[in-house]
Amino acid sequence: MAHIPLPQLEEMSPPIQEKAKAILEKSGQLGEIFRLLAIDENIYNTTDVMVQNYLLKQTHLPYFTKEAIALLVSKENSCSMCVDVHKKIAKMLGLTQEQIDQILQGVEAIETDEATKALLRFCVRASRKDNYKITKEEIDALKALGWRDQEILEAVAITGYFNYINTLSNVFGLGNEA
Repeated sequence: MAHIPLPQLEEMSPPIQEKAKAILEKSGQLGEIFRLLAIDENIYNTTDVMVQNYLLKQTHLPYFTKEAIALLVSKENSCSMCVDVHKKIAKMLGLTQEQIDQILQGVEAIETDEATKALLRFCVRASRKDNYKITKEEIDALKALGWRDQEILEAVAITGYFNYINTLSNVFGLGNEA
């Protein structure tokens, strides 16, 4: 149960209600994170733009990599709600249960190429509080494995997004049973 009251559909602003209705038609429910964000239309809109552009659009990174970052960073941040949500999203995007289980066991358990593992290890490292210690040499090592600047930037942006959304979820007690 959330630490603060979360609005019901009728308490949301009309523009957010419209988005909520579309989600309700597809899934039959509004998640707690949606309801938390709906408290403030500016925060909701900013977050929605990030979701649309980082996670839902076809971008520089494949969906497998984006969802692996989502799961690994959410696990690193002890955000059980986000891990649970992204296990479902990963399945919807075509990841198998075996792939999801591997990701949740950690980077070394994932059956993928070494370049992808290196990027995922880098993202886990970037999600930590001491990320200011990351060096140019660490980024150059990713480039030497074939990662382009746009892909590295996108991976770090997705990592930052999950630090943000995990913080909101954790601070406000989302996903915790009453």
